[in-house]
Amino acid sequence: MFQEPDYIENLSLMLSEVLHDIGINERLMMRRRRGMMLYEAINNITYRLIDIDFTIYFLGSKSESTTISGLHSDNDALICLNDTNVIQEWSEWEHNKENYLMIQDENTTPGYCYLQLLRDDEPLPVTDMPNEYHITDSSERVLLKNTLKNGAIPGAVCNGPSNTIPGPPGFCDSDTVIAFHCKSWHQSASGWLERQGIGRWPTQEMRRYASSTGCFVVPTGSKVSEYPELEWRISTTLAERCLIFNLNITQIRCFVLLKMILKTFLNPEGEINVSSFMCKTVLLHCIENTEPSIWRENNLFSCLTYCLLELHSCVENNRCSHFIIKHNNLMAGQFTAETKHELLKNISDVLQNDSQLLLRIDIANLGQRLQVKLNIVPDGAYYYLSSIDIYEFYLTTEYLNSGYLISSSYTLILIYLHSTSIRTMKQFVGKLINFSVNSNRLEQTAYKFLAPFVFTTYGSALASSSIGENNQVLPESLVWLSAGLNLDISSSTFKLASIFYCTGDLEKAELILRHTEQQYDSYPVVIICSCWDMPPPTVYAECMRVFTEEREDNITHITAFCVRFMQKEINCVPRELQYCLDVHKVT
Repeated sequence: MFQEPDYIENLSLMLSEVLHDIGINERLMMRRRRGMMLYEAINNITYRLIDIDFTIYFLGSKSESTTISGLHSDNDALICLNDTNVIQEWSEWEHNKENYLMIQDENTTPGYCYLQLLRDDEPLPVTDMPNEYHITDSSERVLLKNTLKNGAIPGAVCNGPSNTIPGPPGFCDSDTVIAFHCKSWHQSASGWLERQGIGRWPTQEMRRYASSTGCFVVPTGSKVSEYPELEWRISTTLAERCLIFNLNITQIRCFVLLKMILKTFLNPEGEINVSSFMCKTVLLHCIENTEPSIWRENNLFSCLTYCLLELHSCVENNRCSHFIIKHNNLMAGQFTAETKHELLKNISDVLQNDSQLLLRIDIANLGQRLQVKLNIVPDGAYYYLSSIDIYEFYLTTEYLNSGYLISSSYTLILIYLHSTSIRTMKQFVGKLINFSVNSNRLEQTAYKFLAPFVFTTYGSALASSSIGENNQVLPESLVWLSAGLNLDISSSTFKLASIFYCTGDLEKAELILRHTEQQYDSYPVVIICSCWDMPPPTVYAECMRVFTEEREDNITHITAFCVRFMQKEINCVPRELQYCLDVHKVT
């Protein structure tokens, strides 16, 4: 811990270089964050189109880009049910909506609340208990129990406040939390808006944005609550995401190092005594209470030591105050006296030997890479992935995630359209176009991925209807089919070739298929299908040039999505293949 300044500066620079090489750098961080925000937009646009009234937010280390593969972070998502209105003031009550009043009294734990059910016809409390999800307390208030999370998502395993959804083969699990939104900033966090740290961080602009996001209530009670089944945790997660997005690269690297130390030395058996959220909170407090000038690359080691000292103080005092809701103690009831003693010993060991212990961290070969940088061992003594290999790994993962998400979103749209009429499909296309015109730039990118699927499906359904009547394809059908041709390498062109085949125009069908074959010869094509649980497809090295370009829609140049027909497209399917269609399912 007590090293010469020159040694500390050199160690900090070497540590920064290693973290850069394993993927904690500005370029990859910004790309991964934009990718997660794009996934969020694609999901929410899909839900909006098919009239599902909830909003999903991707949160945690994946969306923040504060993780690496060796930390095994799950996908964290919050699903906000928009049909429920949580209020703090009676003026926020909404007619014909399920309204709940947020209540905090002497029985609620700081940072938590009760939800009192209100009438939907006028702003008054409900007096009759409507179902088994509610309970009447001693004050005759009808309160919502937080057991809402149990069985909320089919196929998920309930784990605390979250529902863990197993990922497909080759992909990580997803931890999804059900929540309700309150449009106003929570009263218990109002003091944070006026709080000013040494470094004048967060800025006033960040605070204004944070307050505009309101807050969520999440179905989980405090470990020290007298009535844990009635409490709902108040979450300022969008504000916290804003704060992390505004950290500099040294602060991000410090956070990643804290999580590595946590996993390697403080929670080695997988037992979560100190959580990564606590480490994040400690980091934010440290940033608030220091000058911005100390958070630079050649001072990374000292910043890490400072955060570890603060973490030691939190454990020693059994108190880690939530960064925004000050009275919420994240460590309340978190560990026993015996566990606390063990944690303090482990943190002290890390502080006394931190420069040496860093060399023992196996995650992403950090220790080995640092030994090479410090000339402790010669270059080539260890084998590990190069920085280029790691960059390509993250880009490949991002590409596959995008492809499967787009394919899954299309499946949801097909299920929604399956039993609709052609007229309703036309209205759906109009709704999609209208939404895209009135959207921001990120949402417009998301629409570019989804719209060709819809255009191709609508054009095919029109063609099927006209083929059934007079074995002809109307010009309007070809217009919509043409609008969907930039979907990918082959799925839309296969549909078009199939339509010409069904009308007997074999020359056009052959021309389209030959052109598609040439496309396959230009690039190694990656086939993506979300219909079945299959291992991730092989992504060839030749695809990497496309990945490294800074345009998301370039993935359509190397991707072949599966070809799917609805029953209303039956006349566009060659008779030899029609046995594949199931009249009860989307195929």
